[in-house]
Amino acid sequence: MRTPKPKKADQGKKLIERVRKICLALPGATEKLSHGEPTFFVKKVFAMCSTNHHHDGHFAVVVPAAIGVQQMLIERAPEKFYRPPYVGGAGWVGIELNRVSDEELAFHLQEAWRLIAPKKLQQDLA
Repeated sequence: MRTPKPKKADQGKKLIERVRKICLALPGATEKLSHGEPTFFVKKVFAMCSTNHHHDGHFAVVVPAAIGVQQMLIERAPEKFYRPPYVGGAGWVGIELNRVSDEELAFHLQEAWRLIAPKKLQQDLA
């Protein structure tokens, strides 16, 4: 007997749980729903989940990146990174959750948090 494949919704929940665990461990981070997706704030948005939003096929997290980083990531690993609609023009990058390790994901989420978090909170993350 074959084991049934997990549904995309179940897959999305597991992937989002990875993001949630990392984000909510960061100082001052909170979670709210925005546009129907889990979104993480530290005063302002630093990470937005994208679980097949508008049936685009991406199970990803979208984060701000430092100047030039978005293009570099996409050029080096287009299977992992993409230019998301709407915020991609402002340098944000999409990260395919099923293509990155927990360590790599944590690195990108922490970098996004550093770009957005107030300086006082940044001192709490050593």
